[in-house]
Amino acid sequence: MRLRYRGTCCGCGAAVAAGTQAFYDASRKAITCVTCAGADPAAAGPQPTAPPVAAPIDYGTAGAAARREHERRAAKDEARLRDTWGPLGGLAVALSGERHSTKNWETGAVGEERLGSRLDRLREEGIAVFHDRRIPGSRANIDHIVITSGGVHVIDAKRHKGRPALHVSGGLFRPRTEKLLVRGRDRSGMVDRVLRQVDAVTSCVGDVSVTGTLCFVEADWPLFGGDFTTRGVWATWPRRLAKELKEEHASTTYPINVEQIASLIATRFEPA
Repeated sequence: MRLRYRGTCCGCGAAVAAGTQAFYDASRKAITCVTCAGADPAAAGPQPTAPPVAAPIDYGTAGAAARREHERRAAKDEARLRDTWGPLGGLAVALSGERHSTKNWETGAVGEERLGSRLDRLREEGIAVFHDRRIPGSRANIDHIVITSGGVHVIDAKRHKGRPALHVSGGLFRPRTEKLLVRGRDRSGMVDRVLRQVDAVTSCVGDVSVTGTLCFVEADWPLFGGDFTTRGVWATWPRRLAKELKEEHASTTYPINVEQIASLIATRFEPA
């Protein structure tokens, strides 16, 4: 402040002329000259503080939830065998294979980990990649969420053997129906689950484009082509998926703000 009247510095006792810049301490009802205030930051009053640093985003670990569930089930199965067989429990555990329902969780975890490893390389291009995100209000989770400059991609990893195929019936005189087949079995429920995940993400990002993908990690794809779209969900394999995401990110005419959308996703969908 600029003094209206002559005063004395409470620090060094020097006279401070009227009209001179000085600092006023209301609690002590005293003034401090500029020289003393520079040596004593507390006398200069509140100092400017740096803006808060945003916490780093946790992008998650691919397959983490499935891996934990497999370990939990395996431990439960082992404990049950030991209780049943008593002194022979160790032998029973050694001779018994994993239950099919338990093994499925490990199979799923491996598929997510392999696809996640390939998707992680896209971060070098400025693409945001999330793994294993919990859907609010649901026990379900999303395997992967990828954000390019062209939009958001919800990706469900599948480690199924055999060749995925699209079966279409009806059309001219009957309603058209589409079925996702894997090794001849109807797996259309996979498409339904991805569409629910797409709806959940769309409710978070608003007008930003959100698309769903089923990525079959170890399927028997043909040498040329083979991918297809059913009810808006793309069925493909890891290499093709990564290539398309990279090209979309590089060629989008009106890019979205990847960092801003990533912040929204991180806030709404926590790691599973």
